[in-house]
Amino acid sequence: MLAFNFRTFAAELSNQMDGCVSGKRMYSSQEVAEDVLIEAWTRFDYTSGNGPVTVYQCEECGQYHLTSKGSMNNKLAQALADGKIQRQKEADRWMDRIRRK
Repeated sequence: MLAFNFRTFAAELSNQMDGCVSGKRMYSSQEVAEDVLIEAWTRFDYTSGNGPVTVYQCEECGQYHLTSKGSMNNKLAQALADGKIQRQKEADRWMDRIRRK
């Protein structure tokens, strides 16, 4: 399962308050942006050609953003190939069922 780190989340949320001229969400490092990218694929049902596929460092703010343009990020490709994202989706569905009871 993907680990949730509240401190990282809180720091990233605080970072969002400043904003980037691009209007995109900002992430402090490539690693954090890659984790968010994989989490997005876990939470949403993206189809081919739809959704973010990689991260980049912004020339305007110096932070990292997600983008749907370019080649697929290696970590995302590996998570898709080894079934990690699909397993997490299934685990999340079961957790939702348990919470509803």
